[in-house]
Amino acid sequence: MNKIVQVEDLGFKDYKDTWDYQETLFKAIVDTKIKNRREDTEVKTQNHFLFVEHPHVYTLGKSGDLSNLLLNEAQLQAKGASFYKINRGGDITYHGPGQIVGYPILDLENFFTDIHKYLRLLEEMIILTLEEYGLKAERSKGETGVWLDVDTPFARKICAMGVRASRWVTMHGFALNVNADLGYFDNIIPCGIRGKAVTSLNVELGVEKVDEAAVKEKLLKHFSELFGVIFFNDLEN
Repeated sequence: MNKIVQVEDLGFKDYKDTWDYQETLFKAIVDTKIKNRREDTEVKTQNHFLFVEHPHVYTLGKSGDLSNLLLNEAQLQAKGASFYKINRGGDITYHGPGQIVGYPILDLENFFTDIHKYLRLLEEMIILTLEEYGLKAERSKGETGVWLDVDTPFARKICAMGVRASRWVTMHGFALNVNADLGYFDNIIPCGIRGKAVTSLNVELGVEKVDEAAVKEKLLKHFSELFGVIFFNDLEN
């Protein structure tokens, strides 16, 4: 099993271009697995972890409800935002500047074959990272992602998640609000859940801006510990 994960920070990149890049990496892993089984070979499959920050965009998962987008096409254009229906799980979400988006593209057969465990470990990575900032983040029963003040009138979501998996290969991932413009969430019913707010790390800490590079380092540290990863490429390479 190959537990090496290649990390790339794509910087500020268009959502569709990034989606296409994910698909390329995803397909290469799946093709390797198919070839191994057909030819009885043991070529190691690759694992990737992409960091990216997107321009304003709304994405709707395959089981999502379009009515959770509260803007028409003209209004989207006026706000400088785009919209895509995509092949991940989950409902509607927003990506934009000030948000750390992570896309692990892993062959889970290098780690474990349990998609629910995978999602719970991604959530745990976020929870442990936020704990380093003095925040008590939690899961909310029946809802994927990471929340603050669960089961109170002040519940608010700080990290959304939605993944796709095929042949135990994953794509898509998580979106952690770090310095996000929360006004853009007013244009959707986030994840199709009414009555719950959305927040950002800088808001919770009462600061203007959080060092996003430091947050990424903490995320990778906890990801490495939780998944038993033995090596990451340098983020700058």
